[in-house]
Amino acid sequence: AETGATLKVGSALQVPQALNRLETYARMATMDISIPVQPSVTPTTPLAAGGLIGAVVKRQPVGVVACISPYNFPLVNMAGKIGPALAMGNTVVMKPAPQDPLAIVVLMELIDEVGFPPGVVNCIVGSKAEVGEALVRSNDVDMISFTGSTAVGSAIFEAGGFTMKRLLLELGGKGACLVLDDADLGKAVEALASVWGFHSGQICTAPTRAIVHRSKYDALVAGLAAAAPHLTIGPPESPDTVVGPVISGPHRIRVESYIQSGADAGAEVVVDGRRPTHLDRGYYVGPTLIAGCDNQMKVVREEIFGPVIVVVPFDDDDEGIAIANDTEFGLYNYVFSEDTGRAFEVAQQLESGNVGINTAQRNHETPFGGWKMSGVGRDGGVFGLHAYTEMQSIVWPG
Repeated sequence: AETGATLKVGSALQVPQALNRLETYARMATMDISIPVQPSVTPTTPLAAGGLIGAVVKRQPVGVVACISPYNFPLVNMAGKIGPALAMGNTVVMKPAPQDPLAIVVLMELIDEVGFPPGVVNCIVGSKAEVGEALVRSNDVDMISFTGSTAVGSAIFEAGGFTMKRLLLELGGKGACLVLDDADLGKAVEALASVWGFHSGQICTAPTRAIVHRSKYDALVAGLAAAAPHLTIGPPESPDTVVGPVISGPHRIRVESYIQSGADAGAEVVVDGRRPTHLDRGYYVGPTLIAGCDNQMKVVREEIFGPVIVVVPFDDDDEGIAIANDTEFGLYNYVFSEDTGRAFEVAQQLESGNVGINTAQRNHETPFGGWKMSGVGRDGGVFGLHAYTEMQSIVWPG
């Protein structure tokens, strides 16, 4: 509730998904993730006699892991951090975002209630930057797992270097949705509209940049403009609400400033969601669609983290790929085409840790993380177990 998530998002994604992640990693706790290595025929050296040398790569706990979660999905994100960290034998310190810490405080109470040994799972809260900085700089913390903005992630990367922290950083995104000339527009519109209807666009994987072949451009803009009025904006506790409030007043002002910057740069605000008039309480931004954009506009280049879609045209696949890659981010991109072979070829040319073809859905067993300024490291599924361990190579004469 304190996040402003709608009833649909909260009931479908926060608690059930968090439970699923914890249960999944509890089952994985006894999994052997050692990596066998082919025996090597090694010649005699001044070090030792030669022969057949066997080897295995073991995974050992990192130690103390500080898990710092974002405000948009506090519970499910934290579960995805502490689940694999604990399964691999680490201890953890949970630090929720200052905007909405209560879910993690309750989680800590439940962890104590079920009988975790004291000190295995810990929780600290605080709105001051010094709280997070203390974790990042502490010699007693071996790893930082952080989800949040690129600016904060960069600061963690720099500060953590003084103590050689192991880092898992899942940072900002500016997802490109490439709509090719043979795309199914219905599928593309549905995926893009998730920017509006899924937690008011406050999600790093959202396809916020619609990069559209010129032959489909007008039809896609019209389709999105027609879809926007059908997304009910209202109180998050209402079962009919699709678009709820953003996290805070300052964040609403930030989102609105990006919309204005697009208009000032000459783009067309086709659907303007600023300050819905039927709501007098809450920090609302409605679905917003900005067309006539080019890739140099601030509204196109920077992460907005709100229900705003920008539309940029292209004339051939190479140009579309170049526009998609012309960004500092590389977390999640999308390709829409009825020719899946062509879409697959395009996907492999995108500078992105994840690519969805004809869907905005995810496979949570795949490694998740970003290229470029979108982060360092991967988690998800069994890859999450590897993320919270150190490699140890053991060799012996065979």
